[in-house]
Amino acid sequence: MISGRVWRFGDDISTDLIAPGRLFHLRTNLPELAKHVLEDADPDFPKNVRPGDIIVAGRNFGLGSSREHAPLIIKMSGISAVLAKSFARIFYRNAINIGLPLLEVDTDHIQDGIVLDIDLNKGIVTDKEKTFTLSAIPIPHFMIRILEEGGLVPYIKKYGDFCLD
Repeated sequence: MISGRVWRFGDDISTDLIAPGRLFHLRTNLPELAKHVLEDADPDFPKNVRPGDIIVAGRNFGLGSSREHAPLIIKMSGISAVLAKSFARIFYRNAINIGLPLLEVDTDHIQDGIVLDIDLNKGIVTDKEKTFTLSAIPIPHFMIRILEEGGLVPYIKKYGDFCLD
């Protein structure tokens, strides 16, 4: 179960907005780059995001280049999950590989600043006041197992292999 405060973004949040291209020189210093995560989309985000917060966006979150550090610095900033109507496929895979939970769900009625509870196993999103419940596209069981271990590398280190059971 994940619970956190919502940061609302719109459609087409690119990897350039997540990891500003002008800070490309920081790609070898991810903790420093994480201090600038999403600042081009919302200048208040990097200084006010708190551990456990949740990003909620519209369509095509993570479009653009396949910068592996984009989902990583989101995770490093303390974000516990990202909900969006859809994700760029390479961003989605990179996020799962580093252990950042993503759910595809209709985000139209999720307001900025509210608190959500997310059950990844059931694919259910509920606001803290229980005024609405949303059903997300379920995450396949093997991806849940990767997320539970913190990403693909920790999963393989623990189990020595990867299987789809």
